Amino acid sequence: MTQGQTDIERDDRDSFMRLLGGRGSAVDASLPPVAFGAGWFLGGESIVIGSAAAMIVGAILGGYRLRKGARPLAVLISLLVVMLGALIAIRTGDAADFFLPRLASNALSALAWMTSIAIRWPLLGVVVGFALRQGRRWRHDPVLLRAYSRASWVWVGQYLVRLVVFIPLWLAGATGPLTVAQLVLTWPLVAVCVAVSWWVMRRCLPADHPGIRHPREPAM
Repeated sequence: MTQGQTDIERDDRDSFMRLLGGRGSAVDASLPPVAFGAGWFLGGESIVIGSAAAMIVGAILGGYRLRKGARPLAVLISLLVVMLGALIAIRTGDAADFFLPRLASNALSALAWMTSIAIRWPLLGVVVGFALRQGRRWRHDPVLLRAYSRASWVWVGQYLVRLVVFIPLWLAGATGPLTVAQLVLTWPLVAVCVAVSWWVMRRCLPADHPGIRHPREPAM
């Protein structure tokens, strides 16, 4: 591999990791559930105390993200997920039900990613292509399209892993283990997913391909 090819691959990898790392959003997603679990446990298994702790932490995170320039809609959706989980748990009287919206979110996400692959609009390509301002050009490169499709299965696997872990714990009403699982299966799992999907991308792209930032135009 030439020095130029090495530099291109390094730049592509750094761009890919930066676009999909999602450390901030993954941490934000894990802190309110952790606050719920801690509040529930320390408050004598009180769902109200746990819910209050989760909403306070969610509100603090939302305010911080808004100050950092986050989109208000994204912040609002995050807060609504926390509130919905709290309302469900209070309504049913089962603390484990706080995690129901997250179960549903992972199930819907897995379905959306699988559907996107089936219709040849893999969401990984959509996200990266949009961030790189490529429009639809990445779809006109059959090699890149195939790479995005295969790498998107890694993201499907991420959601399925969470469901495989979360569903039995939820059925067992295991609030404490659900809290731990939520913490472990957010940022650490996202980091692994990003790294593995990049590896899959590189395995699918031939050595002479210009990389994710330079889709090839179809041959006339």
